[in-house]
Amino acid sequence: EHRTTLIFVNTRRLAERVARHLGERIGDENVTAHHGSLARLQRLAAEQRLKAGELRALVATASLELGIDIGTVDLVCQLGSTRSISTLLQRVGRSGHTLAGFPKGRLFPLTRDELVECAALLDSIRRGELDCLAIPQQPLDILAQQIVAAVACEEWTEDELYALVRRAYPYGQLARSDFDAVLQMLAAGYTTRWGRRGAYLHHDTVNRRLRGRRGARLAAITSGGAIPDTADYEVILEPTGTFIGTVNEDFAIESLAGDIFQLGNTSWRIRRVEPGRVRVEDAKGQPPSIPFWLGEAPARTTELSAAVSRLRMEVARRLTENPLADGRGTDLDAALSWMVKDVGVAPAAAGQIVEYLAAAQVALGVMPSQQTLVIERFFDESGGMQLVIHSPFGSRLNRAWGLALRKRFCRKFNFELQAAATEDAIVLSLGQSHSFPLEDVFNYLRSNSVRELLIQAVLDAPMFNVRWRWNATRALAVLRWRSGKKVPPQLQRVNAEDLLAAIFPDQLACAENLSGEREIPEHPLVNQTLRDCLEEAMDLTSFEALLTSMERGEKQLVARNLNEPSPLAAEILTARPYAFLDDAPLEERRTQAVHSRRWLTPENASDLGHLDIAAIQRVRGEAWPQVENADELHEALVQLGFLTEVEGQRGETSTASSPESGNDETLLKAAEYGDSHPLTRPTATLSPTGREEQGAEKIRHSIPQRAVGLGEREKVSWEPWFKQLMAENRATRLEASNQGPAFWVAAERLPQLKAVFPSAAVSPPIASAPISGNKASLSGAAEEALVDVLRGRLEGIGPATATTLAVSLGVSLNAVEVALARLEAEGFILRGRFTPGAGETEWCVRHLLARIHRYTLDRLRREIEPVASADFIRFLLDWQKVTPSQRSEGPESLAAVLEQLEGFEAPAAAWEGEILPARVAGYDPVWLDAHCLSGRWIWARLTLPKQTPQKGSGSGPIRSTPIALLNRENFSLWDKFVPHSTACLSLAAQALYDHLGRSGALFFEDLVKATGLLRTQAENGLGELVTWGLVTADSFTGLRALLTSSSKRPPVSIGRRKQSVAVFGMENAGRWSRLSRELKEEASGTSRQGYDHRHARDLGVAETLCRTLLRRYGVVFRRLLEREGMPRPWRELLKSFWRMEARGEIRGGRFVAGFSGEQFALPEAVGLLRSIRRSPTAGHLVSVSAADPLNLMGILTPGSRVPPVSANRILYRDGVPIAIREAGQVRFLTEMDSSSEWQVRNALLRRTVPPQLRAYLGQPA
Repeated sequence: EHRTTLIFVNTRRLAERVARHLGERIGDENVTAHHGSLARLQRLAAEQRLKAGELRALVATASLELGIDIGTVDLVCQLGSTRSISTLLQRVGRSGHTLAGFPKGRLFPLTRDELVECAALLDSIRRGELDCLAIPQQPLDILAQQIVAAVACEEWTEDELYALVRRAYPYGQLARSDFDAVLQMLAAGYTTRWGRRGAYLHHDTVNRRLRGRRGARLAAITSGGAIPDTADYEVILEPTGTFIGTVNEDFAIESLAGDIFQLGNTSWRIRRVEPGRVRVEDAKGQPPSIPFWLGEAPARTTELSAAVSRLRMEVARRLTENPLADGRGTDLDAALSWMVKDVGVAPAAAGQIVEYLAAAQVALGVMPSQQTLVIERFFDESGGMQLVIHSPFGSRLNRAWGLALRKRFCRKFNFELQAAATEDAIVLSLGQSHSFPLEDVFNYLRSNSVRELLIQAVLDAPMFNVRWRWNATRALAVLRWRSGKKVPPQLQRVNAEDLLAAIFPDQLACAENLSGEREIPEHPLVNQTLRDCLEEAMDLTSFEALLTSMERGEKQLVARNLNEPSPLAAEILTARPYAFLDDAPLEERRTQAVHSRRWLTPENASDLGHLDIAAIQRVRGEAWPQVENADELHEALVQLGFLTEVEGQRGETSTASSPESGNDETLLKAAEYGDSHPLTRPTATLSPTGREEQGAEKIRHSIPQRAVGLGEREKVSWEPWFKQLMAENRATRLEASNQGPAFWVAAERLPQLKAVFPSAAVSPPIASAPISGNKASLSGAAEEALVDVLRGRLEGIGPATATTLAVSLGVSLNAVEVALARLEAEGFILRGRFTPGAGETEWCVRHLLARIHRYTLDRLRREIEPVASADFIRFLLDWQKVTPSQRSEGPESLAAVLEQLEGFEAPAAAWEGEILPARVAGYDPVWLDAHCLSGRWIWARLTLPKQTPQKGSGSGPIRSTPIALLNRENFSLWDKFVPHSTACLSLAAQALYDHLGRSGALFFEDLVKATGLLRTQAENGLGELVTWGLVTADSFTGLRALLTSSSKRPPVSIGRRKQSVAVFGMENAGRWSRLSRELKEEASGTSRQGYDHRHARDLGVAETLCRTLLRRYGVVFRRLLEREGMPRPWRELLKSFWRMEARGEIRGGRFVAGFSGEQFALPEAVGLLRSIRRSPTAGHLVSVSAADPLNLMGILTPGSRVPPVSANRILYRDGVPIAIREAGQVRFLTEMDSSSEWQVRNALLRRTVPPQLRAYLGQPA
């Protein structure tokens, strides 16, 4: 259909990678790469080959986007988003350049966020929208270059030159002061450690005239240009010295002689690496590595960002307006219909977009857009926290927000943060010292002060030094060529740094010698560099407008604390280095410590904001001390600060007791306690009439249950040990007031409790003691003491409300809230509503909350050490009863084997020739017939023929025709997995099909009589219907009869004398029946691969398939399904696996090493897998047919795949393939001696065929 295809990618590395993979499939001579790092002659050769029709595909970056005649192109493919509406139109417009042609393009998103962005691109194009063209205004570096070039040619007056400059559109509004500053810079030059340089003009200030200095003309000619230099190494072909292209400096330095890399879809071997050059030779097509280049990613345009936000809002509106009838979710059909009909997205893509956005909306509670800004916070695996801001304004605005916020955090907490910004989100990796109310983040930046803050942040960012070097080069302050030679990039960097030290010394000064903010010098190059950072790399103007809108209350601001990242946070957490706002390398990013699920459905995304109550109870139980002697009780008193008398007598915390035991009168009456001390004086928050009862009731319901899951502790009173401590003067009993609570207090904590309760009675009186290991004594001030007491208290009780703490301690609520705020500012505790159903803000120690989050994530997963692929194959051989010691016996065992193999398509002759005999010892075909005649099992072809048979050809099944054994009840479900099309039947087959539809199931003789066909015609017609998967027979004998050659069947009857009937004749097949299949032309809901996406959300269909796969393999993951060849997407199965895991039916985790993605297993399979791993290898040989499901060559093991033909065989030794029999030839995969080879050949060739099956299976090999 397409003779020439142009494939656009966004990076040079991807261009080389795609060109290599396409070359492996369609031939290297039919595809090549085209990008800016290739030599001009290489690019020209690729263009000429494309024009001449010698290339079927050309993979290019933006190098082929504009200004080049590339000839006829039938199709344009875009890998990834273009980040711009006009760029997509321009690239797609490269195709269809004929009178009758029409441009045709295909978009291939690489991530879910890119999928949404590509849909927004299509929506914008359908609406007729384009990007605004932004022309840089008054670039002073380019102005300096142009002034030098103009004055070097002739003498100018200041006014004439100024008038000339202002005639150019970018400089129409150029201020005279800026023009004069540039003249002064070019006339005075710069003083560096190498002396005075960069002075290109003679400036006659008296007569206001300009003349060029010596060398000005040469500098303008050799070092001019607006494209900045990159430190790339030239690739030179030896021995001809031909220039091939360039590679990145870092790649060249890290390479060694002998390494092979690809450039221009050709492999090159490195001979040596010289300064600035890599000398190579032709590697003759050997497998190469792909080089990398470093650069900045193009930012998404403002118009496309608005389109993405609009698309999100439209989907969110339709999701909100269409809840399900039971109120437990939303109906996705309205959003799907809008995406397909109005936006023009394919059904498969629309389904992914809607489910992705629906899951995000459920997880966050709202849909992030340009009108609704969302901040989410969650723990990572290291105990730190990640803060993600969802703001789909594009990376330029997000970069400004991220840098400014990073600087604000640095000043507030005195801690440098890692940060990154993408098109739709910002992430800041918080340390363990950051604790603050999440909603306050929206108020950290103000529109009237953000510019000064961002300027200081930019000075610390890598972008400033990079753009300084670019501007200095463009302004001719740093020359690219000197004395006829190119200045090496290393020297250019040194010269640019020396220039920066001369003009802006504070930028390179020692931070210890700086006081306050760095003062920005008034210099054209510094001003231009800051402008480039603030207005080109970032969008400060739009960011200031956004902050102003937020201050006016025009935006909806939402803050969410989650226990794991929301779906929309996935891309920012895995952002590439070009998105980083600091200089930490990829391997040191804190975001690498985040664990999240790859895909969330709307049904399970709602769990992200909920912590598991069992996890909370477990952490409470772990945090509360376990006391078994007096010393441990003393340690608990020091750690917790105090124990109430009730807690000491019970041996458990009263604030973590069960609701049933929460009726302790002492605890509930604490709301009435008062004292003359400021901390314990009743306040207005607790004193109004009726508030005491309400507060007590709230406390009663907010008291969490005691910890479970670690085993119930025996409740033993700690009072005897406390009496022992009192006798040793190590502890005492403190009463806050006559009616107040009584506390057990250690001598070390006594000063703090006395500071909180000055009039408290101590019995017996003891002297205070310093805390062991602490040289500095704890503060005795009331406020400081309360902070320290609450610090210890929260360490032992887990999440607790301020009211609960105030009641248990007997102090005012205001005092507790002030102390908690101080602990929060220290980063020690976090606030939120952690306990499900909590109606009041709770406070929890950071490390305890991190543990609760971890337990919540792991509540359904119990990780085991993953096994190697060889052990997994050993497991599969046992699981599927193929190992000789595990084979089943008897007709009853065949049912379990059929359950395990249901839906697997194998060659017709392989079922009874290879697969079933390998699993059932002494297999008899009568057993399979019995199961089929019982009505429970049927045989049928599921997938349709790839090549449509010619009408009237009468083609029937052959021994390699794929046939599946199915449970009759599940046939309609299996039918939904396969593509549907119109069968092209012969007249005889059509007559049989129609008659079976009218009359129902019939015996063969009845069919012959009813249709009037000859026996051979009826037999051929049934064979054709079997090939199309339209009919089946009561028994498996029907298939055997069609596979048996007619020459091996004796005649059925001659006159009235009946002779012997063939064992596998049509007469023994039973009745033939028509299968209810949905065969029709490709519908709108069917993809090109044939999968019907209208069944995408049919949960019953997906779960049936998932259960079958789990029965077959025990452990299922994406790579394993390549053996199945199912059109059902893995993402659809993944949702069903998650639901089954959430119900506790299966296990999720990492079971097999070396394979990415999520894995799921049956509980009984996990136990067998463990035992297989522990059992030693014994050298057992197991031979399987290549048509068997256990043909996993090239899937689970290295090497090429073995065609699934019955005659081909694979031999495993302890799960490792060691030999293959293919096309009659034995190929050894490992080295072995002659005796071992003889043993292997015998194992591969030995095959037993039951005598009664040889009629259609042939003699044993």
